[in-house]
Amino acid sequence: MPPHPAFVRRVARSAAVSTALLGVSLGVGVVGYHAIAGLEWIDALLNASMILTGMGPVSPLPSAGAKLFASAYALFSGVVFIASTGLIVAPLAHRFLHRFHIELADDPGSPAEESPGQPRRAKPNPTKT
Repeated sequence: MPPHPAFVRRVARSAAVSTALLGVSLGVGVVGYHAIAGLEWIDALLNASMILTGMGPVSPLPSAGAKLFASAYALFSGVVFIASTGLIVAPLAHRFLHRFHIELADDPGSPAEESPGQPRRAKPNPTKT
């Protein structure tokens, strides 16, 4: 298993990439709400933040174009949320699976104990005749 400092670096790198992804996504939403919906910068930030976190819009949207942008941004935000969550969870799950694999390998009689050059033999099935 990789040493703890390497694990911490992986978690930090994943968190940094996730934060950058969320920051860029928030920027896209703020600029879109300001340019397309005509909201003030602070209202555009509020709407983009609320959509990105899954809370929903705050300000009413004045035009069909603004509503189409809000719809596309909401779909985009859902994908970004799932991707950023995956980026943060991935090193944790990887570490867990490493630890689980090491525990299995330490178990006597586990498949990890078999020699790699030998094929596995199928156990006889008593129900077949």
